[in-house]
Amino acid sequence: MRKWLPLVAVCLGTFMLLVDVTIVTVALPDMARNLHTTFADLQWVMDVYALVLAALLLAAGSLGDRSGHRRLYVAGLVVFAGASLACGLATSPGVLIAFRAVQGVGGAAMLATTVALISHLYSGRDLGTAFGVWGAVSGAAAAAGPIMGGLLTQHLDWRWIFFVNLPISVVAVAMTLRYVGESRSERRPGADLPGLVTFTAAAGLATYALIKGNDYGWGSTRTIGVFAGAAVALIAFIVAELRGKTPMLDLGLFRKGTFTGVMIGALLLSGAAFSYFAYESLWLQSARGMGPVTAGLCFLPMSFMSFLTAGLGGRLLQDRISPRVMIGGGLLLIAAGSAAQMAVGAGSSWTVLVPGLAISGVGVGMATPSLVSTAVAAVGYQRAGMASGAVNTARQLGNALGIAVLGVVFHAGLASSVHGSGVARPAAVTDALAAGQAQGVLAAGGADRRAGLEHVVHAAFASGLRSAFLAAAVMGLVGGLAVLALVRRPGGGHGGSHGGGQERPAEWSGAEVVTIAAEV
Repeated sequence: MRKWLPLVAVCLGTFMLLVDVTIVTVALPDMARNLHTTFADLQWVMDVYALVLAALLLAAGSLGDRSGHRRLYVAGLVVFAGASLACGLATSPGVLIAFRAVQGVGGAAMLATTVALISHLYSGRDLGTAFGVWGAVSGAAAAAGPIMGGLLTQHLDWRWIFFVNLPISVVAVAMTLRYVGESRSERRPGADLPGLVTFTAAAGLATYALIKGNDYGWGSTRTIGVFAGAAVALIAFIVAELRGKTPMLDLGLFRKGTFTGVMIGALLLSGAAFSYFAYESLWLQSARGMGPVTAGLCFLPMSFMSFLTAGLGGRLLQDRISPRVMIGGGLLLIAAGSAAQMAVGAGSSWTVLVPGLAISGVGVGMATPSLVSTAVAAVGYQRAGMASGAVNTARQLGNALGIAVLGVVFHAGLASSVHGSGVARPAAVTDALAAGQAQGVLAAGGADRRAGLEHVVHAAFASGLRSAFLAAAVMGLVGGLAVLALVRRPGGGHGGSHGGGQERPAEWSGAEVVTIAAEV
């Protein structure tokens, strides 16, 4: 059993960093009450972590090749633990958001090196087993996040969703230093600093404009200026990648329709399938009065169906159905699941969400296992690391932008319903509901107006959620149609043949294996 201890060390970090993507979801209402946050603050608490992960993932893979994968993994664990402690001790939304960003730095260092470490530690059948265990842990982390967050928040405090990372990090660091050997790549690509800076600026400015647009006004000079800055940064990123000697992302890969289709699908999948979780959680706890544990359990239909489809049926389906149909069809099912949840109304209970969540779960289980392997097959193993890193970067970026976009339409749906209800100070009521303060709105109205205000609250949340579900359904539909239109089988073989028969290189560099097995 000793040979599997290095895998345990790697999986501990993987589980921890992926849990933190979703663990905050059910803690948002408690955070809002304790820190007196705004709706934009809540969005940033979720968004900034995924945004930093997306921005740094490819660059971290190259850094691991040069400085050593174990060294960067341990450094990531230390940074992640320190940031988690600071998040748990935060006394203001600004401090919490800042250290969530630092968590993203540590998470990127870990995620970019875990697969490289596994590929160095194991070979042959053991390598397949190790990747299987690592993949199962990754999938379990996504499912466990809301439940763990609910348990810790309800029975301890929301701060414990961050404090729990400290003992895990200590164990992971100790095991890594004892059982995991150092590895570096013989091929050490240079750093693409211009690409990193411009990509981060473009993604960050776009997200900032989407989140703050409600506050500044969508036609304001400030909002338009931030969007313009994002566009300029995106153009600068394209120029940097076209002219750079060692670009993070070779834009020539987009000449391949299959790669372009997979990237569009990866970008839109997270937004369509997961970005509305936070707004559902606000409804379940703030308006429906659920506790964090019960609210977390409400998301199990998607997690269970996703695990069942990918784990039990995934291999069987992939052997018989082309990646084009698996990914495109999965996205269309996600769209259908989002649309089904639009049945929510003012008098609905949480059960109205179950069919849609289950359908979306099947779609997630179909689409995600084929994303990375299809991208790698399209470009060949010589560019495998870049392709796999790009797909997983697109997924994290899609999550960040999806939360921001759905936040815009959710808030608009709330505002439309509240303004039509005739309540006094509709803008203040809308902002309070968006920040998870429904009970405060009801209490402020007094006992004589409570029944009427309850209807206003439930109708407003239903309106906001329907808007968010519609936007998610459109994302899934666009992604599914794009994949079906662009993705093709690699020439001369099954969808799973890699790059039309190209040989796997004798040695993988860290950048080449970064997240290549992250298909869960």
